[in-house]
Amino acid sequence: MDFDLNEDQSLLRDSIERLAADLYPSLESRQARLTAPLGFPAEGWAAFAELGVTGLPFSEAEGGFGGGPVETMLVMEAVGRNLVVEPLLASLVLGATALRLGGSAAQKDRLVPDLVSGKLRLTLAHTERQSRYDLADVATTARRSGDGFVLSGAKSVVPNADAAGLMVVSARVSGERRDPHGIGLFLVPADAAGVAIEAYPTQDGGRAAEVSFSDVTLPADAALGDPEGGLPLLERVVEHGIAALAAEAVGSMDALHKLTVEYLKTRKQFGVSVGSFQALQHRAVDMLIQLEQARSMALYAAMMVDTPDARARAAALSAVKVQINKACRYVGQEAVQLHGGIGMTLEYIGAHHFKRLAMIEYQLGDTAHHLRRITQDENGLLAA
Repeated sequence: MDFDLNEDQSLLRDSIERLAADLYPSLESRQARLTAPLGFPAEGWAAFAELGVTGLPFSEAEGGFGGGPVETMLVMEAVGRNLVVEPLLASLVLGATALRLGGSAAQKDRLVPDLVSGKLRLTLAHTERQSRYDLADVATTARRSGDGFVLSGAKSVVPNADAAGLMVVSARVSGERRDPHGIGLFLVPADAAGVAIEAYPTQDGGRAAEVSFSDVTLPADAALGDPEGGLPLLERVVEHGIAALAAEAVGSMDALHKLTVEYLKTRKQFGVSVGSFQALQHRAVDMLIQLEQARSMALYAAMMVDTPDARARAAALSAVKVQINKACRYVGQEAVQLHGGIGMTLEYIGAHHFKRLAMIEYQLGDTAHHLRRITQDENGLLAA
């Protein structure tokens, strides 16, 4: 199988790497960016839009870049390598995938131009306090009212909600709380009457929010696709999110491994560099093995995320997340061990990679959750 990039993909990789490196030349520059009101400066998002990254998921006919899973992988790997804080995962992957796969032609005509230009950002609000990683556990309701809906409920840990103009919200139109049927995805303006957003910083330098909806009135065209059959769409969105997280993790682990090897070469003990000790060389190699296994799984995710077979796709992306989670923990913890005390010092960039990898391990499903999905019997896999 040919894993070489074509000319356009190589150009995209080089361009996004240059831009991310220019925006994040040092830890100090990253920390300064975090002080912006939304957790990232407006000019940073504008730079990604100017490069065409914000139009990546949409076809050229829709005014976008026409990229696919491989292009998304290249962008997210650069995000991880440089610890980018702009909400590319929330808007470019989660929100845009919901619109791309579930939106009508009219919805896309209305929203895609502003998304491509960078004027509009999206996010996905699907997690509830009681739901853990169960996508079908939805207590937020969207009751029918005339031709539209009235939304009530709350969502937790919504990524970059305070920076989003629109939220893609999962809500129950019919059925009981954990029924797989009766769930819809709705486009909800962040400034709509009845929407309250309580934002906060996360441990890895990102931002999230608790969002509540109090009798929010929505028109009929707020629904993405079937308002009672939205669970398969939500599953597709999360699978694309897992593929993006896998690529981001690879970028971060790659940077952290390089930092660790360089530290072993320069740190001296007993008059020689500690990198000359064979036991530490072996540990650095074990980190590299975990990194390369994760890289292979990120490629596998890019190959499988658009596969039409829902069952094969779900099993593949769960397997990807299990391996990525294990690699994040191993590489992060080994880096701290090999660095010693400096590995946990917030003035050192390696500690921030460690924190981001620790967060990725729990985003969109932890190891135990995805192992359960993989090991379920044939009838239970997709309902886990």
